[in-house]
Amino acid sequence: MKILRDATAEASTLAVSRNDMTDMTDESVCFLGLRFDTGSIEEAACNILTETHGHFRYIVTPNVHLMVRLLEDPGTMRPLYERAWRVFCDSRVLSRLARVSGIGLLPVITGSDLTADLMTRAAKRGLTIAVIGPTEAACARLQEKYPGLSVVFNTPKMGFIRSEFEIQKCVDFVLKAQAPLVFLALGSPQQEILAGRVADHPQARGIGLCVGASIDFLTGAQSRAPVWVQELGLEWSYRLLSDPQRFARRYLIESPKIFYFVWLEWKKDMPSLSARLGLSLRALRIGHWWIAAVAAVAGRDIPGRAKGAETDLAPAGSAKQSKLP
Repeated sequence: MKILRDATAEASTLAVSRNDMTDMTDESVCFLGLRFDTGSIEEAACNILTETHGHFRYIVTPNVHLMVRLLEDPGTMRPLYERAWRVFCDSRVLSRLARVSGIGLLPVITGSDLTADLMTRAAKRGLTIAVIGPTEAACARLQEKYPGLSVVFNTPKMGFIRSEFEIQKCVDFVLKAQAPLVFLALGSPQQEILAGRVADHPQARGIGLCVGASIDFLTGAQSRAPVWVQELGLEWSYRLLSDPQRFARRYLIESPKIFYFVWLEWKKDMPSLSARLGLSLRALRIGHWWIAAVAAVAGRDIPGRAKGAETDLAPAGSAKQSKLP
């Protein structure tokens, strides 16, 4: 997948990337080769709001589907996630897989919950927020729900990520807005690509959040699963049932590949994992065989997508699918 870049920004990219990589929380863990930040959603929100005056940095909240995409296409996705200022686990399924691996990824901080919390806090402070992706009508509903906010928005054209001109328009919008919080509701990976491009610019300020469909949930454009369904780790099934045509491939074919990648990780460290979990090697091998069978059923066109990853090029909430160049 080709990522459009501004040649004039190349010189600053390495320096920014190094600064972002060294600015980690004291409480972070590594799972499937990616660093995750831990802590409560309250701590995360407070930390974000105290850091909005510096150079632009961005936050990602990977779920199972995004982790599969990252592991399949590391050349494209991993640099974008490694540059992120904060990485929060968005998935209870992912958190439980980490726990079985002896890694603590709790509490889960979903992009939707973090967005709602920050909107409430920003409204109380009368802050200006910048939103990229949703329509004018959606932003008007957001303004109605949080009357203390001042909302500025930009709705890029469908497939904007293929056009250097359109990308630059989004970057210029962020520079002009100078908002402390920038919500990128564009779907993955275009929201992460754009966040990286904004971070390349030396005059960009604020904190960017790659939030996918989070604003759709807040405005009622999409309905979120009941809390008890979320706590069971079954929010994916609620979304699947709500729009099977759109989500069937994501949740029934692509996302189950996570078990294969976890199996590969376990296979590297079987003796020490067995000791940590108090399991016999035989029991662990049986678990490995089961995971391998699940991966086989899901389809093993892994570890890479040689021809590029399928993605939704529309703003979050659209069902239109396409492919990035």
